[in-house]
Amino acid sequence: MSLETSLEASRAWRDYRRRGGPRRRVAADFLIGAHALHQADRLLTRDQGFYRTCFKTLAMLDTGSV
Repeated sequence: MSLETSLEASRAWRDYRRRGGPRRRVAADFLIGAHALHQADRLLTRDQGFYRTCFKTLAMLDTGSV
């Protein structure tokens, strides 16, 4: 994982907590989103709401549309 990706994940987590997001989200959720944003074409997920909120420009593919 690149430094840029790690920093993106930490910014997303910080913003999430500042908006009042509960601690039930784990660091891996933010690392996955940041990795997909910087190092992948898109993210395949069933949790588009969370990733859309935290990573606004992330391209996603919902498993329901496959």
